Amino acid sequence: MRVKGTKTGAIALSALMGSVVLSGCGGDGGSGAKGGDASPGTSASRSTGAREQGTVEVRAAYDKTAEAESARMTIDMKLSAKGRTITSDAEGVIDLAEGDSVMTVTAQDKSIEQRVVEQVLYQKVPGQKAPGGKSWIKIDLKKVAARQGVSNQQIGDPAQTAAYAKAIIDKNVEKAGTEKIDGVDTTHYKVSVDVSRIPGGDQLAEQLGPTLPMQVWLDDEGRLRRQQIDMTVKAPASASAEPDGSGSPEQLKMTTVMQYSDFGTEVDAEAPPAGQVADMTDQALQGTSTQG
Repeated sequence: MRVKGTKTGAIALSALMGSVVLSGCGGDGGSGAKGGDASPGTSASRSTGAREQGTVEVRAAYDKTAEAESARMTIDMKLSAKGRTITSDAEGVIDLAEGDSVMTVTAQDKSIEQRVVEQVLYQKVPGQKAPGGKSWIKIDLKKVAARQGVSNQQIGDPAQTAAYAKAIIDKNVEKAGTEKIDGVDTTHYKVSVDVSRIPGGDQLAEQLGPTLPMQVWLDDEGRLRRQQIDMTVKAPASASAEPDGSGSPEQLKMTTVMQYSDFGTEVDAEAPPAGQVADMTDQALQGTSTQG
């Protein structure tokens, strides 16, 4: 059960790191609002221009956030599958340029010390030993993502954000209003990412569907202050049949809300000493193969 829980945590974190990249969709800047003569009957043009400007802002959001180099982050996550719901929350700091992080995760009444260093997940449960009497377990998120058919771009590779910018076009962005978050004025956008336009999108679409709905809240400097992603993950066709013979594909629904503050805070993310770490990547990969 410990291995299964760890695998689920790794996959969930992969999705979380991916959503940081996806929501920002930084890159080439896209098309800006078009100018034109203000005249009767141009409301549709003004609406189109506003939508285009929103697209520019959303596409540039990750780059502008990353310019802060680091931030304090909180995460609230809810996972639902097979009639069960698990909630968890986390708080800590993240290197916005590299994706490394140091966080404390609370899940199922357990507090977990967690680090991500160079896309390797490390976890330690106080008072609980890992296999071999070690204090920490580690899972290589790149290998887990590859087994799932997901590029490592989905787990926090900011250098690839330009590729995701192509997945958002004007019709995908809708301004939803303004809101204060922790006393900061923000603009709220609803975003629909075209999964087919993401690298490896054809494979991802089998699990995520054609679109990925997200919401982002940007401050006056264009930085992310809050992001919400609602995801339904389906088992791939090769693993869609349930063991009980029902033939119904397994689905996991996940809602994740992340908030950013204290930009520029110090991040000290270091891997634990190798002698204190048990590598659980193979067990996670076996679980991924079994469950699809």
